[in-house]
Amino acid sequence: MTTWRHELHANPEFGFEEHRTAAFVASKLREFGLDEVAEGIGGTGVVGTLKRGTGNRAVALRADMDALRILEDTNLSYQSKKPGLMHACGHDGHTTMLLGAAKLLAAEGGFDGTVRFVFQPAEEWGKGALAMLADGLMERFPFDEIYGLHNAAGMPVGQLQAGIGAVTSAEDNFEITLKGVGGHSSRPQSGREVMVAVGSLICSLQTIVSRRLRPNETAVVSITEVITDGTRNVLPGQARILGDVRSFVPEVSLEIEKHMLEIAKGTAQTYGLSAELSYLREFVPVVNDAALVDEMLAAAGSVLGTDKVQLSTVPGTGSEDFARFLEHVPGVFARIGNGDSASAHNPKFDFDDGGLLHGANVHAAITRRRLAAQL
Repeated sequence: MTTWRHELHANPEFGFEEHRTAAFVASKLREFGLDEVAEGIGGTGVVGTLKRGTGNRAVALRADMDALRILEDTNLSYQSKKPGLMHACGHDGHTTMLLGAAKLLAAEGGFDGTVRFVFQPAEEWGKGALAMLADGLMERFPFDEIYGLHNAAGMPVGQLQAGIGAVTSAEDNFEITLKGVGGHSSRPQSGREVMVAVGSLICSLQTIVSRRLRPNETAVVSITEVITDGTRNVLPGQARILGDVRSFVPEVSLEIEKHMLEIAKGTAQTYGLSAELSYLREFVPVVNDAALVDEMLAAAGSVLGTDKVQLSTVPGTGSEDFARFLEHVPGVFARIGNGDSASAHNPKFDFDDGGLLHGANVHAAITRRRLAAQL
């Protein structure tokens, strides 16, 4: 498994470009003797199917395959061979853990029913799960529930956490465009420049969370870019303010959009400008099924040790498109320890190979528990 992961790590591919990765995965699944291996699902996705016994229930296990546009800075012997691309979120490890589970279950069985091994493209920009679903994933490869694992920096290797309900946030992307009349920096009175309004608007947007939402509602509003048509001695007549919003329930997302539009329009009117808002909902929250969380913790405890599993009570404000599968079937998204690694999306990040077998064993354990052979 370590060899597989190093091969994947050295050859990262961006979302919907995972042709080499998908071919590697499909080749391994066929080598393991799966009943069916389908490629090109949702572009570059792969679905392997393994059947044992006569059970009519199906469980899906999912891993993501894509890398990030980040220049790696690890000096590892298996460092990315593609400058500007790296597995900075551990998807190489996620893919390898699921391959290990496929090999284990194909060789040893121990379940009654069907397992779908779902290798998904383009998780990082929230399109891969939707692409697989649009390509008929549920109709062509039906399953009753789904499970996924994500590495967790700072959690000891060999430990697992899973939470009930919303465990990751929604991610909304917004763009506010302010338009006025630009001009020379020495004559601001001659136009209606936008920079002062931009400063005011950025500060005002922060009051949405602190003053517009109820204190017990969790949300984050972040400004990430300001793009203008000005230069050093030109007052810009147009500016685009980009950012994202994190929240856990749809009502809060809708409320934030409403307040954002009100503040943008009000600021524009104050400074004699016009304002437009584009607001897109890219990710929805991952919502774990309570009963299946109990099942996951029991299954993981059986292979990791009961003292190594924990019910998580604090949701994360990161986002994950595994949520799209949970709009169709119940399931669980759990976090598995990656030790004292750099944080995800960091140029120095690396997946800890010590966690590979733990992940494979957890995947196999939840499969066997949920597709228990009938006595």
